Amino acid sequence: MDIGLYFGSFNPIHVGHLIIANTMLENTEIEEVWFVVSPQNPLKKRSNLEHEFDRFDLVQAAIHDNYHFKATDVEFHMPKPSFTVDTLAYLTDKHPQHKFKLIIGEDNLASFPKWKNFNVILENHGLLVYPRPQSNPSELRDHPNVKIVDAPLLDISATFIRKQIKMGKSVKYLIPDSVNEMIERRKLYL
Repeated sequence: MDIGLYFGSFNPIHVGHLIIANTMLENTEIEEVWFVVSPQNPLKKRSNLEHEFDRFDLVQAAIHDNYHFKATDVEFHMPKPSFTVDTLAYLTDKHPQHKFKLIIGEDNLASFPKWKNFNVILENHGLLVYPRPQSNPSELRDHPNVKIVDAPLLDISATFIRKQIKMGKSVKYLIPDSVNEMIERRKLYL
């Protein structure tokens, strides 16, 4: 089976993530999207990051009704910070029957050569790239293992959502109701 791996902190997961995942599912060869919840992105600061188990639960709540979507905590059991190339190697070893592709935003394509062993990812797995606002052009656009996928141009920010929650404002329509209910119940992002 062809699997699209959608890595992220999902802090919290929002409708933008879900729209992109569904667009990739509908417009590429992948048959499932696995949301890989990252405990810590090596290129990002750790501040304002809710606990990984809470973020994993939020992802599960968001995707519970779509059997083409799966949440995975694979990186919780790996050395931190985790690197995508290592996670891909682990998943490929554990699931040799699957072919994994990486789903990334076009904003990450420009910085992709800075990723650990980026060429291994590119040659062995390939990239499914969705457009992002204000993305810098990348020479990798023309690489045979890079597929640019037409998708809605979304600029929904988890940072904005966290600020709204902290100020006691509604985030309805930005996150699924099931995610909002869990955030309220667990008193997250306050």
